[in-house]
Amino acid sequence: MDRKFFGTDGIRGRVGEFPINPEFVLKLGWAAGKVLAAEGEGQVLIGKDTRISGYMFESALEAGLSAAGIDVCLTGPMPTPAIAYLTRTFNGQAGIVISASHNPFYDNGIKFFSGKGAKLSDEIEEKIEALLEGEIDVVPSERLGKVTRLDDAAGRYIEYCKASTSHQLDLRGLKLVIDAGHGATYQVGPSVFRELGAEVHAMGVSPDGVNINKNAGSTKPDGLSQVVQELDVDMGIAFDGDGDRVIMVDDKGDIVDGDELLYIIARDRQAHGELKGGVVGTLMTNLGMEKALQKAGIEFDRAKVGDRYVNEMMLEKGWEMGGESSGHIICHDVSTTGDGIVSALQVLKAVVRSGKTLSELRSEMSKYPQTMINVRVRVKADTDQVPAIVEAVKQSEAELADRGRVLLRPSGTEPVIRVMVEGEDAAQVHRQAEKLAKVVESAMV
Repeated sequence: MDRKFFGTDGIRGRVGEFPINPEFVLKLGWAAGKVLAAEGEGQVLIGKDTRISGYMFESALEAGLSAAGIDVCLTGPMPTPAIAYLTRTFNGQAGIVISASHNPFYDNGIKFFSGKGAKLSDEIEEKIEALLEGEIDVVPSERLGKVTRLDDAAGRYIEYCKASTSHQLDLRGLKLVIDAGHGATYQVGPSVFRELGAEVHAMGVSPDGVNINKNAGSTKPDGLSQVVQELDVDMGIAFDGDGDRVIMVDDKGDIVDGDELLYIIARDRQAHGELKGGVVGTLMTNLGMEKALQKAGIEFDRAKVGDRYVNEMMLEKGWEMGGESSGHIICHDVSTTGDGIVSALQVLKAVVRSGKTLSELRSEMSKYPQTMINVRVRVKADTDQVPAIVEAVKQSEAELADRGRVLLRPSGTEPVIRVMVEGEDAAQVHRQAEKLAKVVESAMV
């Protein structure tokens, strides 16, 4: 069954436009509640990021779940991975996060976790979608779901993060800048690193409902880079709006992306005999990381883009590590999903254990020049079925030969086609990417 609403990371869109409106989200809560009620008993945890529409959708979900007879526990603003963790530890039947991650405030979305803290299966999502075609029916009044609030959610999650390293991580002597992007980590993020002993300068910790991700956080790390250099600190750590991604800035002010962070963690674990299996990346993972891992004798494989697919391949192979260039990093031995704070702590553990700076650790891997251009389209379509695009890709691949690669793919969360070109020659890469983007725009827009 083709899913109409669920993408690779839940359901997402512009607030007020179908399906991200109160009526649909109310029905979504009811449909999810009906499916969960048929599966067994248990409460559902609901968390959200800091965007203003979260209040509206929290109420809608709460009403829909209650109508289906499901008890609800509200956590307030919390990182997405915190909901995965709390759902698991509270024996919840499911967890729901209201967030559009790295998108602007005027977007929002709904994503679900199973009781084990993992993404819902395709089967469950299809059952929910099937019920969305029907009418809401309310359980008898005596069976309506009750609603409670988890007041100590932040404290529980902070303790979990601190315990996620294999030994008590001592960050005394380290100076850090933490950029929460005015998002869900604005409270817990700085607290975790301070409680482990680091000297922390916090930025992006004043959410007002509309400034989430605005010129801040992991998608806009230039400001963090500037502050790191001005304050002369050891490194900067930036999270996205819902806290499942992390991007770092080294002691020289250079941005360190998810591929480099994943490489640093893998090499540290290898050095201490803690690496189980290989590393899973995606079709977008930089070729430089693949070659660096191969040189170190670490297996590497690529999944489709999306942490859901990275996670699936990790489980299939029995490997513990995987991630994306964007900063989604999954360490299965400590987390069931991508967790920005936990991932940053894994990097800091590598820094402490090696005695090296972040810039020294990242220098062991050389990235290939890569250009990605997002071409906004009106409808999603298969670029492999458009002759003009197919021919343009063949021409670019022929020019790059074995010194690079081309990838075109539709975004799972936005109406765009991502045009990516990677190779040894930066000028050639940029030229080919612009050329392909113009062809895609002409053929599909």
